[in-house]
Amino acid sequence: MSIQKTNQVPLNRRNFIAFFSSLGLSSTLFPGILWTQVQEKAAQKITKEMIAAAERMAGLQFTNAERGMMLEGVNNNLSFYEELRMVHLDVSDVPAIRFSPILPGMKFDKGHLPFRPTPLLIQNRPKNLEDVAFWDVIRLAGLIKSRKVSSVELTEMYLARLKKYDSILKCVVTLTEELAMQQARRADIEIAGGKYRGYLHGIPWGAKDLIAKKGYRTTWGAAPFKEQMIDQDATVITRLEKAGAVLVAKLSTGELAYWDEWFGGKTKNPWDIESGSGGSSAGPASATAAGLVGFAIGTETGGSMVEPAIKCGVTALRPTFGRVSRHGVMPGAWSFDKVGPMCRSVEDCGIVLNAIYGTDDLDLTVIDLPFNWNAKADATKLRIGYLKAAFDEEHALPEEKVHDFETLKTLRKLGFNLSEVKLPDYPIRAAGLVAWFGEIGSVWDELIRSGRDSLLESQEADGVGNLSRMTRTVPAVESYRASRVRTLIMKATAKIFDEVDVYIAPFSSADSTPPVSSLNLLLTNTTGHPAVTVQNGFTHKGTPTGITFIGKLFGEAELLTVAKAYQDATNFHRKHPKLNQL
Repeated sequence: MSIQKTNQVPLNRRNFIAFFSSLGLSSTLFPGILWTQVQEKAAQKITKEMIAAAERMAGLQFTNAERGMMLEGVNNNLSFYEELRMVHLDVSDVPAIRFSPILPGMKFDKGHLPFRPTPLLIQNRPKNLEDVAFWDVIRLAGLIKSRKVSSVELTEMYLARLKKYDSILKCVVTLTEELAMQQARRADIEIAGGKYRGYLHGIPWGAKDLIAKKGYRTTWGAAPFKEQMIDQDATVITRLEKAGAVLVAKLSTGELAYWDEWFGGKTKNPWDIESGSGGSSAGPASATAAGLVGFAIGTETGGSMVEPAIKCGVTALRPTFGRVSRHGVMPGAWSFDKVGPMCRSVEDCGIVLNAIYGTDDLDLTVIDLPFNWNAKADATKLRIGYLKAAFDEEHALPEEKVHDFETLKTLRKLGFNLSEVKLPDYPIRAAGLVAWFGEIGSVWDELIRSGRDSLLESQEADGVGNLSRMTRTVPAVESYRASRVRTLIMKATAKIFDEVDVYIAPFSSADSTPPVSSLNLLLTNTTGHPAVTVQNGFTHKGTPTGITFIGKLFGEAELLTVAKAYQDATNFHRKHPKLNQL
């Protein structure tokens, strides 16, 4: 960050008199006359009429006398803004105010237990290696560790598929082929020498292109940044490299983490290439569903993992806010952003989370709490709730409602007693969005003021450019009020988890999301709670439908245990799109 110093002092009557006195002259000399002359030379930029117009945008009304009293201070503020704008801020420069989802009095288990995944599944190598493209990490890892397939072979296979299908799916921004082959060869040498790093060793993966990798472009999906090179590795990259994973591609993100359109086009859903993948973790969802990577890493601010995961039929884990470092990842909104895995199974998500979670002294929002996963844990000992109002409302797609109720039946057959939960009775949408608005506007402040937002693909009302401009009309007082209401919502949500360990909620993959389902998605992103998406059926068109499980803060182990129990009892995640028919 570069800082330009200024010696400007805001011009007001008090400073003027102080300056006059510093010259050894009486502040009573010609009182008011000189001040009036100075004011005439420094004509005010803001008028009472402008203040009245601003009042209407803020939903307020002051008297004409009150506007007169405000006038001097409002004009003085302009000089403050000018001084602040002389300081260049990179998007990585975070606000001094730090959000934590943890409320006073909350207690967490701090004891670290051994990570206990399902034992590796050692299967025979198929005649056609491409048959393993849709295998989950545990089965791929069995091939790699047993050396029935080398990491180089697996990497070459996935690279070939990325090249073959990207012209249809538009899910790849940059192939990291040279790096991938170096990492794959290293993995094979280490494994042959008896140095096995764990289940991700030698497994090819893809990173959403908000995540920085030194030596490769990090475009954020936006034309103004499509040649951008960030000279650092994101923490999530560093940790997956330490685990021995092989980065094969930077995958598409919706423009500046919005939707599924980017400067390269619209990322497609491999189940239905006439429709988009959903966003903004568009590439990670599409590539994982299409069997182009072993797993991927996405990000979420307000639904950017949940939506595309359900549309594309992949399993995704949005961790607790503060579980995974965002260092080296483009911010969407600092107090909302999460980084997490998008995979083909629930346990894959746990394996990836185990590699990437924890503090790094770079993202100071990350909290040092254990992730104690045990694949053999008894899920039926956990208390499960369901968001009844969301199940009862009409879905945009009737088939989704049928599948959602079938999900409840399956859970009851597994031995779960489901209790009803309700959303907090607060203005969730207002608090969540107003709290978020100020952050998104600040992230893209310099882009907007430079005029480069005109280079963005989306020039629509719901595009990031217009949203960022719109945030200029949100008063600071209302932003802080939203933050205070957010705390009340967090307290009310915490009470839900006094009664249950996990609750289940539907999510519509249609363009028009049902109100309660939509509110639940916004609520849990606002409070920072973790969520897992799993498939729960298919429409008559053959496209997947899905459901979400929501867990306690830092309760990913219990959350994944319940989701795994459901997934193990069904077979939806084993199905995959028929890309050879495209």
